[in-house]
Amino acid sequence: MMLKEPMAKGLELLIPRKDIEQAVSRLAAEISADYRGRKLVVVGILKGAFIFMADLVRQLDLPIEVDFITVSSYGGGTETSRKVSLQQGLTTDVRGKDALIVEDIVDTGYTVDFVCRYLKELGASSVSVCALADKPSRREIPVDIDYIGFAVPDAFVVGYGLDFDNKFRYLPDIYALEHNDASS
Repeated sequence: MMLKEPMAKGLELLIPRKDIEQAVSRLAAEISADYRGRKLVVVGILKGAFIFMADLVRQLDLPIEVDFITVSSYGGGTETSRKVSLQQGLTTDVRGKDALIVEDIVDTGYTVDFVCRYLKELGASSVSVCALADKPSRREIPVDIDYIGFAVPDAFVVGYGLDFDNKFRYLPDIYALEHNDASS
């Protein structure tokens, strides 16, 4: 898929789709090996994780339950508010089951920390995190990420589910969005 002008302006390719596909396969193999014989609920954080999670769960080699949670900490900007709010909770009972959070990107750590605590409060026997992208340079709260696709630089990234103001999710690769485009 070729980007059309003027959208190509302001986007710098960081991770091509071929690399994403390889990372998803690697992560699925690791998760399948680690959770074989266990009751696993895969919890996607909406909206950003939906593409990554769909590709990931189709490659898992074990029975799972799937659910989604919607939280917000960004609104329409490029900086987190550091206040995470639950917009839609789980519908699946996680008591006594292992929970795997699937997140598009871990940045400051606030969202993942919030969701981990939420799942533990609901009685999950264990909570682990699988992130497509990790931006450790921005971490403000320490969080454990058990499965990481890529470390990314301190840039605002879009594509493959990642967005800016609900735009660019559809792109099959991951791009850095130039600051001027992110602030306009």
